[in-house]
Amino acid sequence: MELFSPTWTALREAVATLPDRAFAAPSGCAGWLVQDLVCHLVIDAQDVLITLATPAETAPTADALSYWTPSQAPPDGSDPLDALTHRLALAYEDPSLLRHHLEDLGAAADRAAALAHPELPVATQGMSLTVRDYLGAYVLEWTLHHLDLVAHLDPEDAPAGPPDAGLAGARDLVERRLRLRLPASWADADALRIATGRRPATPTERAELEELGPRALMLPLSFG
Repeated sequence: MELFSPTWTALREAVATLPDRAFAAPSGCAGWLVQDLVCHLVIDAQDVLITLATPAETAPTADALSYWTPSQAPPDGSDPLDALTHRLALAYEDPSLLRHHLEDLGAAADRAAALAHPELPVATQGMSLTVRDYLGAYVLEWTLHHLDLVAHLDPEDAPAGPPDAGLAGARDLVERRLRLRLPASWADADALRIATGRRPATPTERAELEELGPRALMLPLSFG
């Protein structure tokens, strides 16, 4: 839970420093430009605010790990919600409006997270989980999308990547969800990109995965 604010703040600061031309660059999310990804982050911030204001009527049914459902069908940008996000992003026209909307809602989501009781059960997506677990799950969301944000930017346009603590926390969550420890020699960012299909494993990396057994051969998996 303590990683929620640092990872979210770092991601918002990265968006705030992007030059306008960077919004038209491809992101690490298939089928989305950077502007589409930033629009998705606006929707994420809304979801955080809605969830924190929606106490659950039942005991928790999920935690930070089971919140994520790995799938072997990675997103390809053709989902109707993905297409809607693209249309919403185009409606902003001026990148400064998108930056402002993200920071406006994003700062509010950050404040709401800081004020919420960690053990309060909240409801979202047909499940209930504590605020602690909900915010912990979002560390993975923020970290992966921070990697997506900088994936294809020119060096002069690219802001700093995710904070080291967020990368380590996100990797640990992915590995625990997969019940598989990836090679310790892999950098956290590489481990996350390979595990979630954001980049293919090199022949050497694929050989290292094969040594880990059949579970490793299931990779990559999409987390959604």
